[in-house]
Amino acid sequence: MLYIVTNIAPIAAAAIVGLVVLRLGFRARLARASLAVAAAALFWLAAILAGALILAPVDAGAWTIALGTAFVIWAGFVLPVLAVALPARGASLVRALADAALWLAIMLVQAATLHGVGLIKPAAPAPAGAEASRPV
Repeated sequence: MLYIVTNIAPIAAAAIVGLVVLRLGFRARLARASLAVAAAALFWLAAILAGALILAPVDAGAWTIALGTAFVIWAGFVLPVLAVALPARGASLVRALADAALWLAIMLVQAATLHGVGLIKPAAPAPAGAEASRPV
């Protein structure tokens, strides 16, 4: 969780950008309580995405990694949840697809923001016992 503290600025920026996309996508004013929950959820989503980007292997271009990671997380976690929850609540297929596309857009914009602002990989902790083995 140290990476969240280290990267609080890019995570907060990604959460704000995600909130803007969410408001544009819903085209309706969110109530204050809903807005607070949405802001907290988008901050957490950006924090998880930041952690994945920090840990991502660097075998491709940086933008490919950033946007690809967002897509994989969306396809693996967000899409299946929406595919089950929305139809179960009576949402039409069109509404479900629109919501899924909105969340994909949010995650891609968050990933682009995180990559654009830049993330800092926290320093690795010293190996266990390293302090005890140093000469005094």
